[in-house]
Amino acid sequence: MDSSSKFPEYYVLLGVEKTASTEEIRNAYKRESLKTHPDRLVNGSPEEIKRATERFQAIADAYYVLSDPTRRREYDILLSSRPSSNRSSDPSSSSNFFAEFAKFFSGAAAAAAEDNAGASSSSKTSSAQKEKPSQKAQGPGVAPDRPDPEFVFTNVFEELLRPEVESRVPWWAWVGAMSGAGIGFIIANLPGAVVGGVAGNRLGAIRDAKGKPVGIVFAQLNRGQKAEILKALAIKVLGSI
Repeated sequence: MDSSSKFPEYYVLLGVEKTASTEEIRNAYKRESLKTHPDRLVNGSPEEIKRATERFQAIADAYYVLSDPTRRREYDILLSSRPSSNRSSDPSSSSNFFAEFAKFFSGAAAAAAEDNAGASSSSKTSSAQKEKPSQKAQGPGVAPDRPDPEFVFTNVFEELLRPEVESRVPWWAWVGAMSGAGIGFIIANLPGAVVGGVAGNRLGAIRDAKGKPVGIVFAQLNRGQKAEILKALAIKVLGSI
């Protein structure tokens, strides 16, 4: 049987036991995603980048499913119903899984929201879920609820990414300060610009803490810059490159 038609072994892909805690799953994702991130392959061949991209996506899929208690419980039920001969740790099996079972996850989440919050609240929750970058369609033939691997990566690595991005993109750290200074200058000329700059810098820091700006800036870097940052993260997390 082709690996892509088998049920994915997400615990095996992340290298954790089925009894792993949420924190162990998160740490395992950090290790495996850094090992497989395609942007580390600056001089990789098209085939090497293709294989790394497929595995990077599968690792994100595994984390997306196992990091959420409800999705994990549903996945465990499905996994236990599959014979070992119909399971695979090959990354290609993950694509088929989302094509078949993504709606199963979404349906369970929608039902839970409806039970807990009523029709009005459920509608708002549904709209918010549709807007999440992790659940946008990745292209033709791909399940719409399959997570965006880059979004998952930047979300998990937010705290570690921020100083690395700031050190390589100096203008980003000053965006808040420049905006605040502009407002301050309009209101009270030079003194206002100084005060406004300080306030704007704090505003920028608060906004940056939400993680979105970090992920957006990282995504816009070229492959060489990303490779440098990933190398630095690998040293911190893996102890080597």
